[in-house]
Amino acid sequence: MTQNATARDKVAVVGVGRMGANMARRLAEKGFHLTAIHDAHREVAAHLATELNCHAANDLSDVTAEADYILTVVTDDAAMRKIFLEEGDNLLVNAQGKTFINFATVSPAVHREVEAAAKKAGASAVEACMASSITQAREGSLFLILGGDRAVIDGAAPLFDVLSADRRYVGETGRAAQVKALVNMVMNINTAGLAEGLGLGAALGIDLGLLREIFARTGADSRVLATDGADMENREHDCYFSAAHAAKDSGIAAALAREAGVGAPLAEAALAQYRRMVAAGLGELDKSGVAELTFPGRAPASSG
Repeated sequence: MTQNATARDKVAVVGVGRMGANMARRLAEKGFHLTAIHDAHREVAAHLATELNCHAANDLSDVTAEADYILTVVTDDAAMRKIFLEEGDNLLVNAQGKTFINFATVSPAVHREVEAAAKKAGASAVEACMASSITQAREGSLFLILGGDRAVIDGAAPLFDVLSADRRYVGETGRAAQVKALVNMVMNINTAGLAEGLGLGAALGIDLGLLREIFARTGADSRVLATDGADMENREHDCYFSAAHAAKDSGIAAALAREAGVGAPLAEAALAQYRRMVAAGLGELDKSGVAELTFPGRAPASSG
């Protein structure tokens, strides 16, 4: 299928928060026929629909009716089940022949449930888990971890070409969600560990700029150091990946470890830190905000 052919197909986006909205902008910018958007927050969808000159659909069944490809970018397992499996209005009403591409980080089990329900409705559903952030969504430079029916994924290649700079196919439905959970598990452990190292450095009176430079030249280096280190020092926690999402994703990974009978004490410790942030009302800070729990004098009283 050529890019021009897919551009003539109708595309809709469900879930237009920070990631979904920028993916919709990218598709519209590249000439795809964006027909409808939907969000649980209707005013958000209405505002973006005006910007992109498309329909803000109130009913999920209308989204499906108006599109050939439906991209979903929702928050969690409950939201995925609501849009696909809830009685009455859902995306699978009259979905024969439609293709659903699910970008959210949710549990593998939910992806499998959605795939089975889509097949029963005569539709297709595949995973496209994102290992990137807001800037990459807008630029079309996402890294995607793909799972599900390979033929369906190959058929949607023109969409993936516009949204991503690179991608990997990892196997049957559920596998991409497993891989993404491991990606975020390690990222969240690294982030929490960096916050502790810099927090201890601050307590010892070490110059943190110098400490970060030394980290970068040693085994303490990491991508998180580059993206979050200065933000932790400067308390700049503008949200690219929220602490609430970090807690959710670390929870998925911890559950997978328990199911597999594998000990994951570091994952559990990182999960506990992000849950402390949520409990302290800091869940909408960027994940770099975990430093608010580790730097001297910062931790809110309610964080424990």
